[in-house]
Amino acid sequence: MPSKILIIDDERPTLAMFALFLEAYGYEVFTAASGAEGIEMFRKHAVPIVLTDIKMPGMNGLEVLDAIKKIDPVTEVIIITGHGDMDLAISALGLGATDFINKPIQQAKLDAALNRAKERIRRSHDEKTNYVVRRQGESSVIEICGEVNSKAETRLDDAFSSALREAGKLVLSFTKESSINGAGMALLTQRLLECRDNGKAVALCGLTDDIRKIVDMVGIGKLARIFDTEEEALENS
Repeated sequence: MPSKILIIDDERPTLAMFALFLEAYGYEVFTAASGAEGIEMFRKHAVPIVLTDIKMPGMNGLEVLDAIKKIDPVTEVIIITGHGDMDLAISALGLGATDFINKPIQQAKLDAALNRAKERIRRSHDEKTNYVVRRQGESSVIEICGEVNSKAETRLDDAFSSALREAGKLVLSFTKESSINGAGMALLTQRLLECRDNGKAVALCGLTDDIRKIVDMVGIGKLARIFDTEEEALENS
């Protein structure tokens, strides 16, 4: 598992708070008070996980994200957003960010984002499929156990094809380690549109609060019913 992490934020109290939390978790923590300093630190230390504030003077978080992804596309970048920054968060996902957390930072949200990042790093070294198709009563369930992104398009298509061969409702069940970026949102929307055109009812469940907000904003909520748990999705089929 990753032992290094980089925090980029122009607010030094925020840097100090992150350092306190993350050092207690056993990370080797690097901090930077500007985007330019953060990129320099990233090049020097090759950290696998980066947390960056989205609004900073000079080089902002979106520019930092873009620069990091050009250096190392597989780096896990978690965006730190403020109140009312949802549009920027969606833009960040489109640029390859793998998660975002809101200020004021809640430890539970930070823990969840870090756990998802570590799980994606683990899965990036695992050749097993991220999508498991299973039959549950009269419904087909696609269990999504990783990131939905452009690299996973073929596996996602295979999972949908397998599930759609069966009659009944389709349930997409997201595990707590799953995530979706901008490209993944586009892929998922396209598959759901195809399901709608073919008269196939679809339900989504297990989404984190942050991902659920984005799903609602981009209109996926109009293509599929959303439930908290798989049990609820299956019971309401």
